[in-house]
Amino acid sequence: MTSAFLEAAVEPADLPTRNPQASAEPALARDRNTPRLRPNGLPRAAMVQTVAALIWIPQAALLAFGVGTIASGGGGLAEVALPAAFVLALGVARAALDATGGRMAFRAARAELTRRRDIATTALAARSPLDVERPASGFAASLIAEQAETMVPYFARFLPARLKASTVPLVTLVCVFPISWVAAIILILAAPLIPIFMALIGWRAKAASEEMLAKSGGLNAFLLDRLRGLATIRALGAVDITAQRLRADAESLRRRTMAVLKIAFLSSAVLEFFAALGVAATAVYIGFSLLGSIDIGSWNGKLTLTQGLFILLLAPAFFEPLRELSAAWHDRASGQAAIDALDGLSHNGLVLPGWRNDQVGASDDFAAVPDIRIRDFSFRHAPAQSSVFKDFNLTVAAGEHVALLGPSGCGKTTLLSLIAGLAPHENGTIHIAGELMSDRSSAALRRRITWIGQRPHVFAGTMGSNITLGRPDVGADAIRCAIRKSHLQPVFETHGAALIGEGGAGLSGGEAMRLMLARAVVENQAGIILADEPTAHLDAETANDIARDLMLFAHGRTLVIATHDPVLAARMDRVIRLGAPEQELAG
Repeated sequence: MTSAFLEAAVEPADLPTRNPQASAEPALARDRNTPRLRPNGLPRAAMVQTVAALIWIPQAALLAFGVGTIASGGGGLAEVALPAAFVLALGVARAALDATGGRMAFRAARAELTRRRDIATTALAARSPLDVERPASGFAASLIAEQAETMVPYFARFLPARLKASTVPLVTLVCVFPISWVAAIILILAAPLIPIFMALIGWRAKAASEEMLAKSGGLNAFLLDRLRGLATIRALGAVDITAQRLRADAESLRRRTMAVLKIAFLSSAVLEFFAALGVAATAVYIGFSLLGSIDIGSWNGKLTLTQGLFILLLAPAFFEPLRELSAAWHDRASGQAAIDALDGLSHNGLVLPGWRNDQVGASDDFAAVPDIRIRDFSFRHAPAQSSVFKDFNLTVAAGEHVALLGPSGCGKTTLLSLIAGLAPHENGTIHIAGELMSDRSSAALRRRITWIGQRPHVFAGTMGSNITLGRPDVGADAIRCAIRKSHLQPVFETHGAALIGEGGAGLSGGEAMRLMLARAVVENQAGIILADEPTAHLDAETANDIARDLMLFAHGRTLVIATHDPVLAARMDRVIRLGAPEQELAG
């Protein structure tokens, strides 16, 4: 069967945890795909928006000049017509630049989100099915499809706002200080209070956002798991208990969401308070100075109306970038939490050997019926645990049928998985048809292997699509042949072109296993068949039929079966008993 389906078909039971050598395997080309701090194009967009914000300074100067000219009686409307025209032109330019910068930032943010999603999905596809830390499907889908969207406002709003907040206030101070050092001091004293309180609130906001993301992903995983097992839940009468658990989890998620929103409103309220306080203090000083009650603070005696109005117009602009930063502070908390979670999918996990070399490695012209040779093979689930296999040796001749017999947990599925190259081993070598199983060759070798699991997954779709699994080289004739050899004609006549439900709804366990066998039949290149408990959970008659059809299909191929069934094991050429003190081999 194809390597993609082989990886998806491995069952979670009797599987190894992280291998001692797994940490040496790079997770996802970290040297090449390490996420950048900022998306391409975002600094340019932030600079455009910053320039748009700075245009207000000459606008304020022209407005103050016009009002001062009119108030002094030195001229009429004709005197201020030209400054008014410049104010209008600058306003249009400011709006155009701000809109352009916003579009540029949004496009850069969407492009970065797409790039990070691609990295995460590639990393998930590259992770070994034996990885016990592989995230639940519901959590991964929720994170990539929904929660990752919070990165867009973080990139498009917060990062440009941060550049504006670090540039515009400084330029404003440079313009205010030559006119009035008191007004500059007022702004300087009021400004630091805002980022200090924003940082204090931001730490808690990020923690709350991370808790909400984790709870949301866990709830999605729980819901998906229960939907898959809905028939079992009904059979056990556990519908009410499941509903209560789901209700409790939903209520917990609601509380965490409201906690995040409370922090967001608090951050805005704190900023508005200090911004209003700074503007009010500046206005009070300018008002008393223009009334003559204060005659200090300026470099050239009393402030004029033009100077006072210019400073008063700049005071709100001084705090505006900080207000925007506060409004986007919640976006920062949510966005960084989503980035950390998405990077966790991208960097952590046990990587499937050979995932980088899908098109290179083993030769395509090795023997049609390969043999298997394992030499001095050692493997343990974790460094602190005892070895499952130590100096293990096994030879399966080309075309030989071998059964792995032993109690649960003795390593049957583990051995099949390692033969299939789904995880790196500790010591020793595995040769398939004389080709060494390595990171370079394992992808090509997997294309010569068919995996038949004990719990086949049936996708929502027709029987034909479940047999082909999207392989374009499998035609209608191959499908009909597979249906005939797996004795699926009655099922096919019943369902026809009708859709089968996700998880095999509408099929019995035996019919689902026959469908798995049909998938294997259409894989003509497979010279090795690895079957994990193919007759488990089936009645005696159905198990006997499946075993008979499997033996017919395996004729002329190398077959290795992991089973508890002594009847099925008796059909094999040789039986290997695992779990004995020295891995006793019996034939």
